[in-house]
Amino acid sequence: MHGTSSFAPSTSMRRLLLVTLLLVCGLARAADLPETDWLELMPKSDQKALEAMPEIDHNSPEAQGTFDSKGGLKQSKGLPAVMYSTKTVAAMDGKHIRLGGYPVPLETDAKGHATLFFLVPYPGACIHVPPPPPNQLVLVRYPKGLKIDDIYTPLWVIGTLKIEKVSNDLADAAYALDAGKVRVVTEADL
Repeated sequence: MHGTSSFAPSTSMRRLLLVTLLLVCGLARAADLPETDWLELMPKSDQKALEAMPEIDHNSPEAQGTFDSKGGLKQSKGLPAVMYSTKTVAAMDGKHIRLGGYPVPLETDAKGHATLFFLVPYPGACIHVPPPPPNQLVLVRYPKGLKIDDIYTPLWVIGTLKIEKVSNDLADAAYALDAGKVRVVTEADL
């Protein structure tokens, strides 16, 4: 036995090494990463204020899909302060997350695939007035692009979340996410 080793990793040891490698490389399946709840993006003080807020009237031209002015989906004046909140949760900055939500496409590539979109917590969020508070909107950057046929189709978005104030004609967001993977939610996920 001069200079030779008889060490051979067991099957379970090889599996453990492979799983560790996959997790470190960020190649784990979406189901392996726990889902981040939208309320985790909102400070506790905003959560309490939102719970105490009166119901909002959605009877407006914008709610019917008629937008007659630039920025028509932004927060209108006179709502409770929590509806304008850009307060964020510092612990979420730089965190690798899996967030479920609905897309609001902003930019597409030459193939018509969305490469930049808002992710919102409920379907039609930016069609109804008012949209969610900025700390409940996430700007998603996905250079690979995704074909979005229906904004009412839920998505899983996996990537690194950043605290980043974003403002465009459609809405304001307090977070941005550089997505490594985006896919449609399937029945198997539920």
